[in-house]
Amino acid sequence: QAYSGTPPEEKEKIVWVRFENADLNDTSRNMEFHEIHSTGNEPPLLLLIGYSDGMQVWSIPISGEAQELFSVRHGPVRAARILPAPQISAQKCDNFAEKRPLLGVCKSIGSSGTSPPYCCVDLYSLRTGEMVKSIQFKTPIYDLHCNKRILVVVLQEKIAAFDSCTFTKKFFVTSCYPCPGPNMNPIALGSRWLAYAENKLIRCHQSRGGACGDNIQSYTATVISAAKTIKTGLTMVGKVVTQLTGTLPSGASEEEILAHSNLRRSPLVPGIVTIIDTDTVAEGQVLLSEDSDSDGIVAHFPAHEKPICCMAFNPSGMLLVTSDTLGHDFHVFQILTHPWSSSQSAVHHLYTLHRGETEAKVQDISFSHDCRWVVVSTLRGTSHVFPINPYGGQPCVRTHMSPRVVNRMSRFQKSAGLEEIEQELSSKQGGRCSPVPGLSSSPSGSPLHGKLNSQDTYNNFTNNNPGNPRLLPLPSLTVVLPLAQIKQPMTLGTITKRTGPYLFGAGCFSIKAPCKSKPAPQISPSKSVGGEFCVAAVFGASRSWFANNSGLKREKDQSKQFVVESLYIISCYGSLVEHVLEPRPLSTAPKISDDTPLEMGTCPRASWTLVRTPQWNELQPPFNANHPLLLAADAVQYYQYLLAGLVPPGSPGPITRHESYDSLASDHSGQEDEEWLSQVEIVTHTGPHRRLWMGPQFQFKTIHPSGQTTVISSSSSVLQSHGPSDTPQPLLDFDTDDLDLNSLRIQPVRSEPVSMPGSPRPAAERRGGSTVIDASS
Repeated sequence: QAYSGTPPEEKEKIVWVRFENADLNDTSRNMEFHEIHSTGNEPPLLLLIGYSDGMQVWSIPISGEAQELFSVRHGPVRAARILPAPQISAQKCDNFAEKRPLLGVCKSIGSSGTSPPYCCVDLYSLRTGEMVKSIQFKTPIYDLHCNKRILVVVLQEKIAAFDSCTFTKKFFVTSCYPCPGPNMNPIALGSRWLAYAENKLIRCHQSRGGACGDNIQSYTATVISAAKTIKTGLTMVGKVVTQLTGTLPSGASEEEILAHSNLRRSPLVPGIVTIIDTDTVAEGQVLLSEDSDSDGIVAHFPAHEKPICCMAFNPSGMLLVTSDTLGHDFHVFQILTHPWSSSQSAVHHLYTLHRGETEAKVQDISFSHDCRWVVVSTLRGTSHVFPINPYGGQPCVRTHMSPRVVNRMSRFQKSAGLEEIEQELSSKQGGRCSPVPGLSSSPSGSPLHGKLNSQDTYNNFTNNNPGNPRLLPLPSLTVVLPLAQIKQPMTLGTITKRTGPYLFGAGCFSIKAPCKSKPAPQISPSKSVGGEFCVAAVFGASRSWFANNSGLKREKDQSKQFVVESLYIISCYGSLVEHVLEPRPLSTAPKISDDTPLEMGTCPRASWTLVRTPQWNELQPPFNANHPLLLAADAVQYYQYLLAGLVPPGSPGPITRHESYDSLASDHSGQEDEEWLSQVEIVTHTGPHRRLWMGPQFQFKTIHPSGQTTVISSSSSVLQSHGPSDTPQPLLDFDTDDLDLNSLRIQPVRSEPVSMPGSPRPAAERRGGSTVIDASS
């Protein structure tokens, strides 16, 4: 659509969109981002767009100038990935180092031309433009996943993993549970772990914990469930009537009956998740059975009662978010492994993210970099923003109004011992401090939790559980509602084109006001059957300053003024919109404290139109040496050689070699290492913000002197004596040098203050080193 009143331009149909993690935005291995906090340099957004004819790659750096990196038209593309540089060592070399970066593509017509559609993965070199590898399959491919260790090819009910250095088959899984879609075989690939939906539950491998069960249904859910039941009953009555009258073919009903009978006989169990370690798992088939060992199996647990639709790991790989086919609730699990077996691992159900009561299929899950925010996008085109904590607990002002991640307990809670009091109350009341067991958020009354209790007993007695400290106490399950629900409009009617330089093939627009009115329904070629919209979201630093600042000068600390990173959402209409998220305390709260709930305001700030037109020129490899993807691949490969202690082949080119990298590649030892180790940590700790004696456990009382006492004050040379009759005695002036202190009975009114951390010198030194002697009669 055009925004200046001109006739609308013809645009190509977008089939899928995806934000990619590759060498270009790898902050851990790309030298350019190692000084990220001091220089203000931020990694760019890398965006892949799949069309009905070909695909496109965009880069949006921190400057906001969108740059096209790759564009080709070679038929429909089902999945594509830019493969990161693999992890190498002295014993493991990269066979395709001179060809990288590589692009893995699954398209309708493979390299051979004779294979069925979408049955092969072709790996193209973006440096030379040639195809370096082709992997053939007998069944269609549905998705591709990759990290620096493996390349994962997702088939229907199967998973095949290949080594990133040689692209030889490493392991494969054939026991995946079939999902109706949109992800036919949902998996989650982290930096090392791979999670997939298992088709059965093996009790001997089952981990402790898992899903705690669903909560009590709300009134809306009850009404919707009753309406569906009535609809199903009426549909069955209608089918029976039509079959008796002969208007419905008998074959259709027989097929449905046969399908239902097969489902009844099938031993498949939905909602089971298995996590494997891609480094330690054995080569060949990964088959989980009662007779197999648990080598390489990290966890095996029930996550939902319905089939799993989508999964995603957080950046650290310790949290896993899962969604079922209904899409009412999303579960957040914390994975705590055990070196012995998966049955000793603990899976803590931290959160249930409640989306709503209507059905929706999830297509994308994304975490913020600090793992305090999760955005879940459905096929309805809506992105739901949830606040979470990596350690669990209720999100509040203290945890989410700070630019940094805070500890699970504040300093006051630690010193006051509130956690111990809460544990005592919960142990006395039973459960999780619920006054009404049936209506609590605790899953103790749900049927699934009863099953899990019996499974825990099974694990205790059958597996001879020696007592894993990771298992107890289990954190309380927290139900979280979305703070924001963002839906991309079909037309950006409130977006006005900014004055200034035009970008590299992409128009950048500044949004003056959020779109409040519902746009008129329009027929778009990007809209798929059934009203489904492909949407992808990612968190990143704000780039809206480019659209709003005519001087094009970025302030040094402008990226740090927001508590939450901006949310970027790309829709099937080719418009990338930056949304600014502003969490704030709940406006209806009578008093704002650390435990006050949150609310969120959202505002779209900038938009980039990235959809391709038929007149768009293609941008195909081979690329020049100064191409951003090639420069990033060279930088990461150079860093990988230094980490492995190898000499990088050839010249590093434009890459600057820092002094710290010389120390990694050199074999210096002795004095240099000792000097470096001595500077590792300068300050071991700082004084506590709140002293221990300031907690409520301590009480201070006044000590009244009894009997005849003599007090000597260090601030004066005055002696005051009280007799047994408490009659005041005259003050005597004397020289303390002539006084026999051993013959006096001295008792201080108060003790001298102790030297505290951070004080310049002890209190005794400041007061002249006086001594107080206590004697009793």
